[in-house]
Amino acid sequence: MRIARFSVDDEVKFGLVEGAGEQPDALEVAEILGHPFGPIQVTQRRWPLSRVRLLSPVLPSKVIGIGRNYAEHAAELGNEAPGKTDPAVVFLKPSTSVIGPSDAIQYPLGVSFDVQHEAELAVVIGRMCRQVPVARVPEVVLGYTCGNDVTARDLQRAEKQWGRAKGFDTFCPLGPWIETELDPSDLAITCTVDNELRQAGRTAQMTRPVADLVSYVSEAMTLLPGDVILTGTPSGVGPIVVGQQVSVGIEGIGNLTNRVVARD
Repeated sequence: MRIARFSVDDEVKFGLVEGAGEQPDALEVAEILGHPFGPIQVTQRRWPLSRVRLLSPVLPSKVIGIGRNYAEHAAELGNEAPGKTDPAVVFLKPSTSVIGPSDAIQYPLGVSFDVQHEAELAVVIGRMCRQVPVARVPEVVLGYTCGNDVTARDLQRAEKQWGRAKGFDTFCPLGPWIETELDPSDLAITCTVDNELRQAGRTAQMTRPVADLVSYVSEAMTLLPGDVILTGTPSGVGPIVVGQQVSVGIEGIGNLTNRVVARD
């Protein structure tokens, strides 16, 4: 299933995206009752996808990021990647950083001078959980979506702690929807900027796979329905500037596209 959060006629709803492919003209959204964190009941209300506005597929209480989970990305920034048995690099992005498809990434001019894209597979938690064994991780995952861990790289280097560098408003685009039937172990992941390919990797290159990450994070904190874990980015990260369009694509999910604008 592809689960979307969308607005239509000034109302916000959840629905199932139905149809083949990804072109809006070939797809429609079937409204579901309530939220998707339980039994899903589809209503008779449907809209062409082209008529609705897709929002971030969830409003997480927290976004948990994993750093340096692709060895080549760690190396391109001059860092050593932790081994599979080493402590993972974990950070938080605030809920206020989350935006949806087609929303604008706001460049904080005058505060940062080196904002960069990071294409990532995002895991969406489906039920409250903590201390989850690796073997039981599939029971707590609702599905997967595309994420862009936008980062003010100059602040990240200068401040060491990553909270501000990764926590600006609009620095966590998510979307376009949640795919619930997906094997995350070996998916192609790309990032293009104005149609120029910047990143091209596969989730099989992760040092720690998805199940390990969810279990590791849940050892420390309770995960709530809708929480998101960003699983790291492949190599090829680079700067984005005002006026550019950034698109994250993940095999089996779709594409998440956002334009960069100057912050008001």
